[in-house]
Amino acid sequence: MPLRSRGATGHNAMLGRRVPHPASTKFHEDDIDIGPAAKRLKTLESTDGEDSRDVSSDENSFKSPAPFRDEIPDSEDDDSLEDDGKVTSNCPTELESALPPVKTDKEAIKEYEAMRATEDVPEDLKTRLSQRNWSKGKSSIYVDAFNFALETVLEDEAHLFDEKEVEIFNQWKGLDYEAQYLYVRLFLRKTSAWHRINRLGYYGDISDLPAAAKLLQTARQLPKSSAQVQSNPGELAPPEGTVLESDFRFADCSEGAITTLEEASSLLNLDELKAIAKEAKVQGKNKSELLKALRRMSRRQSGLGWVGLKRSDSEQTFTSESGENEEENDSMSDMNRDKHFVRKIMASTGSCIRLSLAALKLFERVHLVFYRSTEWTDKSLTTIILARISRRNFPEYIVSRSANIFPTRAELLEFEAALRTQFKVDNILEFNGNPGKSGLEEVLSIFEEVYPRWKVLLEEEQRKEDRVYESGEGAYLRRFSPAWVYTRIVHKGIHVLGRFKVYEREHKVTSELLNQQLFHAARRGGWYQRKALLEEHYMYTLQPPPGIANPEQQKRHWKRISLRTCEAGLQDKDCHMIYHYDLQKRIRKLEKSLKIPKREQHDFGHVFLTQPIEVTVKGIQIKKEYPPNKRRASAPGEERQRSTKTIWVDEAEGGGECSVEAMCLSDYRSRGFKGYHAEGGIIRTLFAYLFYDVLFVYIPNVFQTAYQTCPLDLHTDAFFPSRASEINHRLVEIANGSAADIIRAVNEREREKRTCIIGLNWDFELDDLLEIVSCFDGQALATVCKVMAQEYRVRGGGMPDLFLWDPVKKLVVFSEVKSENDRLSDTQRLWIHVLTGAGIRVELCNAVAREVRVVDAE
Repeated sequence: MPLRSRGATGHNAMLGRRVPHPASTKFHEDDIDIGPAAKRLKTLESTDGEDSRDVSSDENSFKSPAPFRDEIPDSEDDDSLEDDGKVTSNCPTELESALPPVKTDKEAIKEYEAMRATEDVPEDLKTRLSQRNWSKGKSSIYVDAFNFALETVLEDEAHLFDEKEVEIFNQWKGLDYEAQYLYVRLFLRKTSAWHRINRLGYYGDISDLPAAAKLLQTARQLPKSSAQVQSNPGELAPPEGTVLESDFRFADCSEGAITTLEEASSLLNLDELKAIAKEAKVQGKNKSELLKALRRMSRRQSGLGWVGLKRSDSEQTFTSESGENEEENDSMSDMNRDKHFVRKIMASTGSCIRLSLAALKLFERVHLVFYRSTEWTDKSLTTIILARISRRNFPEYIVSRSANIFPTRAELLEFEAALRTQFKVDNILEFNGNPGKSGLEEVLSIFEEVYPRWKVLLEEEQRKEDRVYESGEGAYLRRFSPAWVYTRIVHKGIHVLGRFKVYEREHKVTSELLNQQLFHAARRGGWYQRKALLEEHYMYTLQPPPGIANPEQQKRHWKRISLRTCEAGLQDKDCHMIYHYDLQKRIRKLEKSLKIPKREQHDFGHVFLTQPIEVTVKGIQIKKEYPPNKRRASAPGEERQRSTKTIWVDEAEGGGECSVEAMCLSDYRSRGFKGYHAEGGIIRTLFAYLFYDVLFVYIPNVFQTAYQTCPLDLHTDAFFPSRASEINHRLVEIANGSAADIIRAVNEREREKRTCIIGLNWDFELDDLLEIVSCFDGQALATVCKVMAQEYRVRGGGMPDLFLWDPVKKLVVFSEVKSENDRLSDTQRLWIHVLTGAGIRVELCNAVAREVRVVDAE
């Protein structure tokens, strides 16, 4: 397809919080914990606060993208947000990781659409999107964004959909504006829930809401499909309700569909529920308790006559076919009791609407294809909507939307099914407590179904890598292969094999995972560790070497194999450094056990994790005393657990309460340092400045939309090898002292537009950044940047808390602040090793209380 150059000024900035996903989609190795670039350390000259340039007045200005994105609220319905206040935080998709934060509340949406609205609204979709022109009742950013995603997919990838699905798209295009608007707004809400039509609102865009709902609920005929319903490993048939039959509806109607008390009672608000509960003589403190009490009463009682309920209580009358009085039948069975309550509830709520599952899943598949998402997302449409309502600028790069991500419809459906299977496995192992024996057996059964297919796909992908893909192009495309998901399921499977002590099979499968180098390279270190452990402790009894009868000799044989496994792990370029220390410890242990001569043993003295320089800062700590625990009346006043953040007195700033980091910052300030409590924010900003050109160089497949702040492969192991020449050239420039010139050039070109670039915080002042690079040794700064370029994802967390520099001594210092019970994590130790290895001073700042003040908690 032709490549399109997209400028920064012609497009809006993208998105705010990440779309909530099912908990199963977490790839733990992909988690990025990007902390805020916090309070600027004032200089000695600015202690009075007059000229401090304190950028902390707007705390959000320093915050990185939040770990989740809220759903867009409905513009005219506050009642729709009764979700018990629960928001799920999950790992984002690649595209969503590339999006900047933006205000997403309903007032911001309404204000922006009102500002851009014109009387003469362009009929063409793309014109409206580019000009951002909308008018209530005629067009909407919600509908346009939905249609834009659909048209983009059908333009290049219509082969992924069969005749029935294409007919649904044609029927969708034939709907009037109001019906489309209603569907899209429901798509953004709790898509599996029923909604009361009389409470939906949207009167600014829908003149006749019942008519629009009825249009969506109309049955429509579908042609026959030439595609066969396929079965996939771990899923013999598609989920119930998702297969298209001879006809379909865009939405379901509640009449005849809501038959259970649980469904019906969920439609009630708190006041209505209280009225029903009062009549049924059940009690509860909140909505959840009232619902439980009502359902419990319904299951327990033998009849409803005792509560005094009559048919006249219902606004509707019901006559059975036999003409018998249904009041008498209500006391005959639990089903009739539930029917009584259901009738009563539905009479008060009126007609309800719910999106039909088959059409809903089809449109979700459209957005999966549009976003090239490697994870199962429920609200992907939010992304594109927020992209087009935010007023931001993006870097200039060439958009190249490839049409070969999913070669066939069958592969797309298998990828989708694989994600659902992964969802099931994660729910069993990670998100529902201890899985128990039955749960582990279910995961093992799924593993056995997936394993043969995984082996076949491995061979296919290796052939593509050898014959089809060029210059590392396949590294990113492979993330959309079912084999990528199956590899993760197999990884979970070996954990279950270990739990069942099937060590021989676990060793075999772990070896197969290591023999392939195409999928989940970040897990290779863990696989080496487990394989070496199995060989050291278990394999000598399971696979005794032929010709050796002595058990001790058998152990020595397998310990030598374990030693070779550890050596292979250290030599594997894809084995992360965080695993090296444990592999080195095992090598030293094995060499000692095997009594290998000292001259032949490995010497890891040159690669030991360097210890930071320990310093001590003394201050006044505040401990708050809380009232006695009501459950243990005998207990005196209790203090909070030690794991909570400590509170200190900021003696240099007026004696107010502050965090331990702020207290230590004040101490460093008194010694002439400048600095930030940035936790990596400075390094990410410097990397964005220095590698701006490299980030947005043309690479196939990594710029799928015009609304990205980074290439889609930045957080993968494909980023560095795909741009090795450009990265190495830039590292040489930085080492030779050109960092300041590069920063000035990018700042002059992009600061006025405040271009959205991953990691770049425009609130850091240019003078500070130039002063910082002048204090950095060029080679040291190049080393840090190289580490970021190689492993941007895994280096997102673990940086020391404080970034400090002394402009007089030309010295840069990283300081990790630790109070009483804090310990360094493996990731923090690794960063300390990288920084000290580059010749940068790293300090471990121990906060010690010279005085403890106990105060009553408010």
